[in-house]
Amino acid sequence: MDFGAPCLRGASFSAYFAPGLSSFRSVDASLALCQASNRFLTIKAAANGRISSHQNGRHSRTRLDDGSSTKYFDFLVIGSGVAGLRYALDVAKFGSVAIITKSEPQESNTRYAQGGVSAVLDPSDSVENHMRDTIVAGAFLCDEETVEVVCREGPERVKELMAFGASFDHSEDGQLHLAREGGHSHHRIVHTADMTGREIERALLTAVKNNASISIFEHHFALDLLTHETTLQDGNTITCHGLDTLNVRTKEVVRFISAVTLLATGGAGHIYPSTTNPLVATGDGVAMGHRAQAVISNMEFVQFHPTALADDGLPIKPKSRENAFLITEAVRGAGGKLFNMARERFMPLYDARGELAPRDVVARSIDDQLKKNNEKFVYLDISHKPAGEVLGHFPNIARECLKCGLDITKEPIPVVPAAHYMCGGIQTGLSGQTSIEGLYAAGEVTCTGLHGANRLASNSLLEALVFAQRAVNPSKDHFQRVQGSYRAVDEAREWTRPLESTAILEDSQMEEIRKFTAVQRKSLQQIMWNFVGIVRSTERLEIAQRRLEELETSWQDHLFRHGWKPNMVDLEVCEMRNLICVARVVVRSALSRRESRGLHYTTDYPDLVESRRLPTVLIPAYWNSGLVNRLSTGSVSSRAVKTTQEFQPKTPVQA
Repeated sequence: MDFGAPCLRGASFSAYFAPGLSSFRSVDASLALCQASNRFLTIKAAANGRISSHQNGRHSRTRLDDGSSTKYFDFLVIGSGVAGLRYALDVAKFGSVAIITKSEPQESNTRYAQGGVSAVLDPSDSVENHMRDTIVAGAFLCDEETVEVVCREGPERVKELMAFGASFDHSEDGQLHLAREGGHSHHRIVHTADMTGREIERALLTAVKNNASISIFEHHFALDLLTHETTLQDGNTITCHGLDTLNVRTKEVVRFISAVTLLATGGAGHIYPSTTNPLVATGDGVAMGHRAQAVISNMEFVQFHPTALADDGLPIKPKSRENAFLITEAVRGAGGKLFNMARERFMPLYDARGELAPRDVVARSIDDQLKKNNEKFVYLDISHKPAGEVLGHFPNIARECLKCGLDITKEPIPVVPAAHYMCGGIQTGLSGQTSIEGLYAAGEVTCTGLHGANRLASNSLLEALVFAQRAVNPSKDHFQRVQGSYRAVDEAREWTRPLESTAILEDSQMEEIRKFTAVQRKSLQQIMWNFVGIVRSTERLEIAQRRLEELETSWQDHLFRHGWKPNMVDLEVCEMRNLICVARVVVRSALSRRESRGLHYTTDYPDLVESRRLPTVLIPAYWNSGLVNRLSTGSVSSRAVKTTQEFQPKTPVQA
C-alpha cells in the first residue's frame, strides 16, 4: 500500500507496510514493491518535466583544515561517536581515513551515555536470555537474526574496548561489575560508574589520535552526500563518492572525495524541545541519507527516556541547559522507585515489572500520572540505599544534583521524560550496507532491526560497536574494487559546489535570517512535543503534519525575501532543513502505523495488530530538497532501489 506524502517542499516519499513480511530483514519483497512504485513515479516525474540529476551529491593530529578545498581519502567517516571511531580504527589498516565531526571530537551522543553496554558476561546469563529481553522490549518488531548477531558478538566487542584501554567497574572479586536495567532479566550492563560513554569515547579517541592513518576534521558540518546515478538493466544504482562540508570556523566549503563513506552521525533529539542529546543531534545523517535516496525505516519509534532531571523540581534551578540531564536507567536497576507528588508509588499499577519495565512502558506511565494529576514531574527515589553505594555507582548524577541543592542520598530526584533515542533510521543490512553503493552506516543513525519498536536499555552502544566492526570487511572489499578509480572522478564537473552565505549576504541579512530560523526552530520543537509526543492520535498527527508544512513554507519564504539563494549554506539554516526533514518523516511514519506498538502509542488504534507487525519502510518517490537546501537548479528524479544480495529474507520473530 502506498502512503505517499510530502516530506519537504516539492518532495515526497512512500511508506510501506510490506504485505506478508513479518521480519525487518525480509525486505527483498518490500524493496521490489518500492522498485515498482518508483518506476511508476519516474514515469510520472518525466511527464511532469522533472530533470534527472542529483547535485548533492595520514595524520594523527586533530586539525581544522590545511587550506585545500577538496581532499581525498580512502575512507570517510561522518561522526566521532563510538560507531565512527571504532570503525575508523579498523579500516585505517587498509588506507587513509578522515573523520568529519561537527563540533569537538568528543561531543557526541556517546559521551552522554551513562548506563553502559549490555553484554552476556555472567555464567548464569545466556545469549538466548539477552535475545528474549531485546525482542520483548522491542514489542516483537525486532529482526531475530540481527538480535542474535548483536547479542552473540557483543561480549567480544566489549573485550576489544578494554584492549583499547577503556576502564570499567569491577566488583570486589575482581570480576566486571554488571548492573541491571529496565527490561533486562539479568545483570549484564558493563559500566564505568554513571559515565560509561565518556570513558569509551576517551579510550577510542586516544587510540584514533595516535593512529597515523587517521585525520580528524573538527568543526566541519556535513552538508550533503556526493552521489552519482548509474542506469542498469535491473534498475538504477546510486553510488556515494564523498561529502561536502562547511568548516564553521573558517566559513569554507570543504569537499571530501572517498572510496567508502560511513554515516555515524547519531540521532535527532533536537526535533523536540527537551532532549538528553547534545546540540549536535539534529538528524543530519538521516536527512542527508533521505536527500540521497537511501531507504529509511521505522522513524515513528522515538524513544523518550522516562527519567531526565526535572529542573522545575530542583531547589536551585539551573540558569539554562543545552540538553536535559539524564538520570540513567541504572538508578531504577539498582532499586530506585518512582513516586508521584503525593508520594504514591505508581509503576505496579501499570506493569507487573514495576520500575524495571521497558522504557516505553515507564515513559507512558509517567506521562499518564502527570496528565491525571496536572503535575510537572514525578520523583525517582534511591535514598533508601546506603549512601556509599549510591555515591559509588552514581557520582556524576549526585554531583549534578548537589549543584542544584539536592542530595540524592537523602531526597528523591524530580524526573520527567525527554526525547532520547531514534529507533528508526537509514536501513542497513547485517554488514552495515545501505541501499546506496559505497555508503555504510552504523549507530543511532541506522535502523538495523535490533531495536524493533523500542530499544532495550544499554543496547545502543552495543549495536554501534557490533555494526561498526561488521561494516569493516565489506568496506575494505569495496575500497579494493574502486581504489584505482575513485580519485579520478571529475568532482568540479559532477557536483556544483555550494557557497557559504556570509561571503555573499550582508551581516544584517544573515542576522535576520538566523534570528528568524532560531524562532522557527523552537516552533518546530513545540509542534513535535505538543502533537507527536509520547501519546498520539491521528488528529494530532495530522495537525502536526499541516503545521510543519506551513512552518517550512513560511521559513523558506522569509529567507528568500532576505536575499537567500538556492546554492547557499549556513550552519543554522542547514541544521533547520535537517530538523524539518526528520520531523516530517517521523510524522508521516507515525500516520502510517495504524496500531499501537512499543514507542508508538495512538489513542485511535490502542491495540497491537498482528498483521501490522511489520517495519515501516520509507522510499523516496521523487526528491527536491527544497529551494533553500537545493544545490542545483534541477530536481532529483525518482530512483529504483537496487536490491543487493546482502538483503536476504530471514525468519520472522514469533510473537
